[in-house]
Amino acid sequence: MTTPDAPVTIDGQDALIDQLVAFGWGVQHQAISQEHIQALRLELDHLHEHDQLSRAGIGRGQDHQLRDDIRGDSIYWLNPAGPAQQDWLMRMEHFRQALNYSLFLGLLEFEAHFARYPAGTFYKKHVDSFRNRANRMVSTVLYLNEDWPADGGGEMVLFDEHDTDREIGRVRPEAGTLVCFLSETIPHEVLPTHHSRASIAGWFRRNASQGGRIDPAH
Repeated sequence: MTTPDAPVTIDGQDALIDQLVAFGWGVQHQAISQEHIQALRLELDHLHEHDQLSRAGIGRGQDHQLRDDIRGDSIYWLNPAGPAQQDWLMRMEHFRQALNYSLFLGLLEFEAHFARYPAGTFYKKHVDSFRNRANRMVSTVLYLNEDWPADGGGEMVLFDEHDTDREIGRVRPEAGTLVCFLSETIPHEVLPTHHSRASIAGWFRRNASQGGRIDPAH
């Protein structure tokens, strides 16, 4: 955990921003300490053991539905009540400020949830934000899986925005690895996992107003 004098940042922050500019996505290994990874994983395991996670669906509002053929994870929205969650949210707030300073994105907030994929589950190819809605701008995924085996599956695959069948990156869900990508333009999927797989998915947002309506936070 951090102390009042410790910087609440992620390692390789500037390199991640450079990769976002150059490629639309980037990866930083060992973005946070092993101690913090373990603390986050303990909080997630506690939530799972006490049935606090909810099945994730697709769509919003009246269009929301559970589709095992599309995604199979269960989630819990982060909040400052958990010390490790609070620490991660503080680090992402620092990253938000850095993104705005470097890229002038006008990001207003960060939202995130734990995600737990049981063995055999996946998330089919999708993008995180509809074009021209300007709600989710930059997506992040932090992995919490220690000693992930080479044959464990569960990789994130990223695709070219102009040729969505062309793979441009593949990331193993190893503890401490942080992935960032542009929410509107980078299609991605989670391959079937052979073991229980844990992560934190997050989004930096720039709320959009259309016809006087503010895009909701969740």
